Amino acid sequence: MDALRLPSALEASKNILIAGAGGGFDVYTGLPMYERLRSLGKQVFLANLSFTSLGGTDAKQLTPALFAVDKNTTGEDLYFPERTLASFLSRRTREYVTVYALDRIGVPAVRDGYRYLIRSLHLDAIVLADGGTDILMRGDEAGLGTPAEDIMSLAAVAGLDVPTRVVTCVGLGIDSFHGICHANWLENVAGLIQNGGFLGALALRNEMPEVQTYIDAVNAADQATSGRASIVNGSVVSALEGRFGDYHRTSRTKSSRLFISPLMSILWAFDLITVARRNLYLDRLEQTRNIWDVLSAIESFRNGVPSRPPESIPY
Repeated sequence: MDALRLPSALEASKNILIAGAGGGFDVYTGLPMYERLRSLGKQVFLANLSFTSLGGTDAKQLTPALFAVDKNTTGEDLYFPERTLASFLSRRTREYVTVYALDRIGVPAVRDGYRYLIRSLHLDAIVLADGGTDILMRGDEAGLGTPAEDIMSLAAVAGLDVPTRVVTCVGLGIDSFHGICHANWLENVAGLIQNGGFLGALALRNEMPEVQTYIDAVNAADQATSGRASIVNGSVVSALEGRFGDYHRTSRTKSSRLFISPLMSILWAFDLITVARRNLYLDRLEQTRNIWDVLSAIESFRNGVPSRPPESIPY
């Protein structure tokens, strides 16, 4: 239990991209994996679906949706998680770190960005890291949370030719604020187990050096992004510290009631293709050109199907 272990397919891969699926600070949830794989001698790269206006920066544009961000990238001074992470890792490792940022301009363009990275970085594995758990929502649940960015990433990577593709989630319980019914989520995990798509779960512990790097990165991001601290990562760090219940790490959450628990620090892993096949509306996103197209496709689907009733977990 002292070592951070990942699915065997990942540990056998050589060139791995860890990408934040849902934008914002999601890529930070991949840092324990990033550190573990690097310690095994792998080439590991980072990317993130971005909320930042990338056109307002001087980041090098590699494809219509893909930009290369480093510590020297200028622009968007108030909120730029990719640059904040590149700066932190460059200081810590004394290496020149690039964090690739993907603009939210629809599934085909995002997929082309990933395709560029597969060719240029010789990738044999991609991990989509979700801060929260709503990437597993199929579409017929009582609530979907905030699925648009996660599902855009899922659809994009599902259409690629890469030997190993994995989805990870950390932060179970965080999405209650956005209407996720976690009984529905657990039912989805059971379905993934039936279909052979569950790759295991691991309790992150703050004694693990990889997890300590993650905590340090989140603390540095909180300081660098005044007023926009990550609620998801802050909740996970709170759980790692042993906080419980209605504990508020940031003033951003003061108007809501939180339920911090040890479940938030569990890292779940799933086969990406199995997750994609179980999604009920992924095919509707193939012609999307922006985030509004994605939202419209999800709303259209939701209007045409009955939803599973919300349930309480009976313990």
